[in-house]
Amino acid sequence: MASNRMHGVQRILSKLESSVNAGNYYEAHQMYKTLYFRYLGQKKYEELLDLLYDGAVLLLKHDQQTSGADLAILLVDVLLKAEASTSEDQFDKLSRLFGMISSDVPERETFLANALQWSMKGSQEYKSGHPHLHQSIAQILWKEKNYALARYHFLHSTDGSGCAAMLVELHRQRGYSSEVDLFIAQVVLQYLCLQNKTSAKDVFDSYTTQHPNIKKTGPPYILPLLNFIWFLLEAVESGKLAAFTVLCQQYQTSIERDPSYIEYLDKIAQIFFGVPPPRPQSQGLFGNLLQSFLSGLDDSESEDESPSSHPRASTSRQHMETDELD
Repeated sequence: MASNRMHGVQRILSKLESSVNAGNYYEAHQMYKTLYFRYLGQKKYEELLDLLYDGAVLLLKHDQQTSGADLAILLVDVLLKAEASTSEDQFDKLSRLFGMISSDVPERETFLANALQWSMKGSQEYKSGHPHLHQSIAQILWKEKNYALARYHFLHSTDGSGCAAMLVELHRQRGYSSEVDLFIAQVVLQYLCLQNKTSAKDVFDSYTTQHPNIKKTGPPYILPLLNFIWFLLEAVESGKLAAFTVLCQQYQTSIERDPSYIEYLDKIAQIFFGVPPPRPQSQGLFGNLLQSFLSGLDDSESEDESPSSHPRASTSRQHMETDELD
């Protein structure tokens, strides 16, 4: 039964391939869509997935970008309707199709958005898409020199070392020498805001090891901001608010080099150190941390403290650079 099914699919694919190779692109595209509706109605999902994938690859190889992208979008539609489980094989196929669709084709964005939506299936953990798919997409965008989007997808992956390699290349090609520490600091803070402390450490270790302008591979570094990030990762691992508070005070000058750092650290304080949510009319990150630290030292000393007299720092004053960090 299964062999007959495969034989039938192969016969159809062979006929469609001949049509494409003959230059009958429009006709072939319409045939694929007709089969899409037929197989979908019959719930022949496996055959349909094979049909659409091979068709999309074939059309894209012949530079039929719009038609190929259309079939790629239909493929994801089938994955969603069939409630297909995520797998490395499907991630590889989706990544290949994404890489074959030209960056200037509008349908590429739709295809990727739908693919990421499907990759969230069955998991509350991956609210922005499966990290393995993000990793593959990041690598493709990096090769295209689309650093901004590659950076976004690396942040939602678990590939800290790959992200570091891209950051080294980006800084050396487009950054100022004085920004060598800024490039890595922001990414580490953003990984932490996404509650991914493992990748935060990986990206920092890889970046400081690989970058030729950073002379030392471990603390103390020449640049204070690098020392701050190293100690921050240690504090996050320990979960000690006292260490985090002192660290932020000691490196306040380095932290103030970029206004966004305060926002990130405010969120990190809540995630890893149990600092309560912000209240209006804030007194700033450092006042907030000090108050949280002191209130935990001695209950008797904190009895006289009025909650309203020490409002906490707000994390909502501006959007994070990466929207999904919120």
